Amino acid sequence: MDVIQTLRFFVAVAQTGSFTAAADLLDTTTTNVSKAVSSLEARLHTRLINRTTRRLALTEAGVRYLQRCEKILDDLRDADEEAGTAQTLPVGRLKIHAMAAIGNHYVINAIARYREIHPSVMFDLTLSNRLPDLLEEGYDMSIVLARDLPDSGFVAQRLGVTYSILCASPGYLAKRGSPATPGALGEHDCLRIVNTVMPAENWVFEGPQGLETVNVPVSPLHINTADGMATAIKNGMGIGIQPIASAVEGLRAGALVRVLPEYHLEEYNLFAIYPSRKFVDAKIKTWVEFLKTAIPQLLASDEDIAGSATNR
Repeated sequence: MDVIQTLRFFVAVAQTGSFTAAADLLDTTTTNVSKAVSSLEARLHTRLINRTTRRLALTEAGVRYLQRCEKILDDLRDADEEAGTAQTLPVGRLKIHAMAAIGNHYVINAIARYREIHPSVMFDLTLSNRLPDLLEEGYDMSIVLARDLPDSGFVAQRLGVTYSILCASPGYLAKRGSPATPGALGEHDCLRIVNTVMPAENWVFEGPQGLETVNVPVSPLHINTADGMATAIKNGMGIGIQPIASAVEGLRAGALVRVLPEYHLEEYNLFAIYPSRKFVDAKIKTWVEFLKTAIPQLLASDEDIAGSATNR
């Protein structure tokens, strides 16, 4: 018999004053209760209960032991209730990873809106352009861009599809002109994002003629984040790839101009990845459900802005 069950038997006997009453309370036999208490005393080398044919009485050691056992069982009951509540009540802290552009422009927005509904959930958000080890690094979820995901055994919830576009500053285009086709990019300064998601040398476009691959010339700048690329483009350094999420603010303000508006770069899936389908905390479950609605809305809004740039 396990230790916790033995403690329950002892506490029941002490509180009811009877082996028979304790057995009835715990839906077992009097023999089982008697054996459990005897084995407990043997393990402790201490008599906890004085027994006569007519009554039971706790020893001094038994009184002290009962107080400790009652607290242990109360704490265990509270822990069980707290763990069970995690399945139904969104509360606690979520440790989230997201790729930088997605995190800055979509995830933080979604967190703010989610917490209006579930203010008891708090977030630790890390932004980086990589696929983290969820278990090793202790993340509850990673939100990433990828064409496809490796088989990891994790749950992958597809939240939507997005793509990147080419942008330049009005000043750069005034000096150098705007390329009419992807092949004309060889005559321009093409800025490269270097990370695990964006293409470096070969840019694959989807346009009126289907897929078209362009090997871009030597770049005056390599940079590893989309937001950093946006700053470089606004400073007139050349034509660069911008995820729609990073481009919309500049497009709206006129600081960026969409280049080759009939084309966009390859599409990427946006995934929420988390460790398990079984016994998922309520905070994770409600967060995923919220993302499934909020992220497509944000993506659609930004695509409308990027699309409207085609007609400028």
